[in-house]
Amino acid sequence: MLSQQELDNLLTILKEPNKPFEQIAQTFYRSFTKPDQFKAGCVICMLIQDNLLTQTQRLVGFYLLYDIYRQETEATTPFVPLVLEMVETTNDMAERKFLLQFLSSLPKELPKQSVQGFLQSCDPAEDPVIPDMDALRRMHQESAPVVNSAQALGLRPVINDKSDEGYWVPSDPSREDFDDLSGVSDLQLKPEELTLLSLEPAWARPVPPLLEATVDEVFWLSPSQLLSEPLWDYTMCADTSLGAEVRELFAKAVKTQLPADQAQVIIDGLGQDVKLVYHCGLTPKKLPELVEHNPQIAIEVLLKLMGSSQISNYFQALVNMDMSLHSLEVVNKLTTAVDLPHEFIHLYISNCISSCENIKDKYMQNRLVRLVCVFLTSLIKHKIINVKELFIEVQAFCIEFSRIGEAASLFRLLKNLER
Repeated sequence: MLSQQELDNLLTILKEPNKPFEQIAQTFYRSFTKPDQFKAGCVICMLIQDNLLTQTQRLVGFYLLYDIYRQETEATTPFVPLVLEMVETTNDMAERKFLLQFLSSLPKELPKQSVQGFLQSCDPAEDPVIPDMDALRRMHQESAPVVNSAQALGLRPVINDKSDEGYWVPSDPSREDFDDLSGVSDLQLKPEELTLLSLEPAWARPVPPLLEATVDEVFWLSPSQLLSEPLWDYTMCADTSLGAEVRELFAKAVKTQLPADQAQVIIDGLGQDVKLVYHCGLTPKKLPELVEHNPQIAIEVLLKLMGSSQISNYFQALVNMDMSLHSLEVVNKLTTAVDLPHEFIHLYISNCISSCENIKDKYMQNRLVRLVCVFLTSLIKHKIINVKELFIEVQAFCIEFSRIGEAASLFRLLKNLER
C-alpha cells in the first residue's frame, strides 16, 4: 500500500504533538499527493485499530482522516465507520470528545490548537454525551457505495502479537515514556503488514443430492446380482517413485552428461518397466541432444522403442543430426543388436559421407573420415549392409580421402569384394 519511505514519512507526521493541527495537515499534503492520501488514511485506520499509536498520535491521525475529506461535497467519507466505532469503544474521554466534534460541528479554534493544547483544555471528569450512533450509521450506509458482501466480511491477514513482548505501544498512559515517539520506530513496522487485502469466507458448496433413478436406469445402476469375484486393481499402492526419478533424470540427460550412477538408474528403470520408456518425456526432437550427452542411455531407449509406431521418427532424427563420434557409436551398437531398416542405414551412411566432405577444419575432417571408414568396415565385415548398393558412393569417398590410411584400407576391402 505504502512504500517504506512513505510509511516513515507518515509516522514522522504523526509524531508532532506540539504543532497546530492545520500545520500538521499542510505537512501531510506536501508529503502525499491526492491519489496517495486515501492510502495513507487507510494506513492510519489500521494503526489505530491495532493499537499501534500513542494517545497524541491517535488524535493527529483522527484529525488527518477528517481533514482529507473536509473540502469534499459527499454526504459521508470512507473513515466514518472507524470514528463511530472508536466513539463507542474508547475509554479515553479526551479522545471521545475529540471524535464527537467531527460528528457535529468542528470548533473554529481546533485547527489552530496543538494536540497538547487540546488535551490540556479537556476536563478529565467530563463525560461527553453520545448521540444516536445507529442513526449516524444508517446515514452513512445510505450515502456510501455498496460493498460486496464477501469483502465486507473479510478479515485482515495480519494478526498482531498481543503478548508482553509483542505489544507495540505502552498500555499505561500514566507512564512518563508513553509519549516517547521512538518506540514505534524501533518496532520495524513493515509496509506489507498494512494492506487492504482480506481473507474472505469461502462459499459453502454442498454436494448436490442424487436424482431419483428412473425405471430404465435401475437395471444398470443397481445390478440385481453381484459379480462372483472382485476385480482387483493391482496398480493401487504401487511404488511410483522410480518412474518419477527416471523422468527427472531424463530431463537432465538431454541437457548434460549424467554421472555413471545416475545413468545406471535410468538403464535399470527401463529394464524393470518396459512401458516406462513411453512416459519418460523423450521425443524425437530431443533425441539428438540425448545422443550427444549420454549415448549409452540413447542406445537403451532406442532398443526399447523398436516396437513403437513412432520408431521411424526417431530414426529420422538420427539421420538428420550432425554426424559425431557419439552418433556413430549409437548407430553401430544398434546395427549389431537389432535388424535396422536398410533405408535408414543407407541414408545414415550418405549423411556421414556428406558431413565429411563439407567440413572445413582439416583436423576434424581427417578424424571423422577415420571414424566413418572404421564404421563402414565393421558393417561390411558383419554383412549388415549390401555393399553393392553403395559401392559407387563409398568408392568415390575412399578415392577422395585416399591420403588417410583407413580410407585406403576400406578401398582395398571393396576391391577384394569385387573379385
